[in-house]
Amino acid sequence: MAIQGADEKNGPLPGVYRIDPEASRIRFRIRSFFGLFPVKGTFSVGQGRITVAEPESASTAEAVIPVDSFASGNAQRDRHIRSADYLDSALHPEIRFHGGGVRRADGEVTLHGKLTVRGVTRPAVLTLGEVVADGPRLSVRATAIVDRYAFGVTNAKGMTGRRLRIALDVVAVR
Repeated sequence: MAIQGADEKNGPLPGVYRIDPEASRIRFRIRSFFGLFPVKGTFSVGQGRITVAEPESASTAEAVIPVDSFASGNAQRDRHIRSADYLDSALHPEIRFHGGGVRRADGEVTLHGKLTVRGVTRPAVLTLGEVVADGPRLSVRATAIVDRYAFGVTNAKGMTGRRLRIALDVVAVR
């Protein structure tokens, strides 16, 4: 992970950074039709915060993702994914992430936390890529793999991939 910023030696300055929903995006990729075709899309970040702490391992992140922000470029598919068959936005309008526990090992930096989808909470790990602090602004790139079956999203087994590859581009401001 490359850390650049306000304090080159230690990375971003400690404090609370509020996620800017307009500047942040969650991209995903999953295979459909027996792995033949990739489906790509996005979610928006509704709100959240990143707390940079000393020591770094005590840093935390929280985010709320509106399920209705799911977009794949196909309106019919988007409505179906938001339906009770998949994410059930009527009963579960938000996806939530709460992370605490930054770890460095084998050249990787990870943030361990809990992801809640459809009312089911499971462990989740974000692999942090680039973290850039520019004055009061913090930009973070991260990736994760989410097993949809772990959250009870099991419709269309075989037709839709089991694991989503997630890329996060998050901007937060102090």
